[in-house]
Amino acid sequence: MTLDYPHLAQQIDALCHGETDTVALMATVVCELHHAHPLSDWTGFYRVTAPDLLKIGPYQGGHGCLVIPFSRGVCGAAARLGQPQLVPDVELFPGHIACASSTRSELVLPVWNGAGRLLGVLDLDSNTEAAFNDEDVQQLTAILAVVFRDAV
Repeated sequence: MTLDYPHLAQQIDALCHGETDTVALMATVVCELHHAHPLSDWTGFYRVTAPDLLKIGPYQGGHGCLVIPFSRGVCGAAARLGQPQLVPDVELFPGHIACASSTRSELVLPVWNGAGRLLGVLDLDSNTEAAFNDEDVQQLTAILAVVFRDAV
């Protein structure tokens, strides 16, 4: 099933327009995205709270890891490298952190504000292998750039 990204982008933009609070934006994006993406079993943000350190932010799904250093896992790699991490099979990702043993694939995107500051990462986990693709990367990257442009 293909996600209706134009509709999702329009919906998120309408809900977030004019908001600059990072946590409020994260909460809204994660809610909309989690309910829109049929294969995302866990959808959430990890926030940069100290140098080289991510802490859990707004999410939907079961529990998540509370703290992730930039040096560990898929989320850490996305933050450390500043690049999307598309992982069709988490068993093949060196150093994968299994916050949930049921996770089979993962997509993690860095979240930047318009000033170029890394705010955190968006993490989508699925119990289905290869649940995410390049279209997810491109479309979600574009949505995040608009939503978090003025975030503080």
